Amino acid sequence: MPSSSLGYAKFKTEIIDTGIGMSEGFIPTLFDSIARETTKDTGNIMGTGLGMPIVKKLLDMMNGTIDVKSELGKGSCFAITIEHQIIDEDIKTSNDNVLESDQSLEGKSILLAEDNELNAEIAQVILEGCGISVDWVNDGIECVGKVIQKPSNTYDLILMDIQMPIMDGYMATKKVRELPDKNKANIPIIVMAANAFEEDKRTALEAGMNGHISKPMDVDKLKHEITFVLLKKAKKLE
Repeated sequence: MPSSSLGYAKFKTEIIDTGIGMSEGFIPTLFDSIARETTKDTGNIMGTGLGMPIVKKLLDMMNGTIDVKSELGKGSCFAITIEHQIIDEDIKTSNDNVLESDQSLEGKSILLAEDNELNAEIAQVILEGCGISVDWVNDGIECVGKVIQKPSNTYDLILMDIQMPIMDGYMATKKVRELPDKNKANIPIIVMAANAFEEDKRTALEAGMNGHISKPMDVDKLKHEITFVLLKKAKKLE
């Protein structure tokens, strides 16, 4: 499909099933968190109601769209449209280099401190898709506790939310930096924050953090920031 963006084209993918379907009245709430339609056919089907909100958030991050048609008892059709860059040889070479960089994340372990369950689910999907193992905690106190409890070098990096209910990300970072075990005290920490102003980035660095990712998370920027911070640490150890 043609796109209004120069050098891009739109690609549409349809996923069609012949399952239990959804009622017309439920479809507008499909992307709400923890929303599930309850009928006589769904009683024994396991689910949290988080799948479609995660899909919608990921598509929003990629500037994509999703359209849903469904009929109760007959099935559903999900139409996903995403813009992709039309690749020439120069762009392909550039993308190959990025891919090689992302592959360096395979086998890494990250501690994710995020109090919002949906944001945490999205981050886990992105990170695990890169071959990263993720340990999730929902508060700064739990984050510091995990670092203390686990052996040195268990985690390659911490992704730290700022606004958490009991201990915020800045205080949690301070506590980690004060640990007597130098390996644990020097673990790279990337802050995840809604603000993306230069002043906020400086505040994060002054607090002892090594990088900054703004919310909502951009998939490529997140992977690149993690790669950059880990490579920077590796060079210091050489």
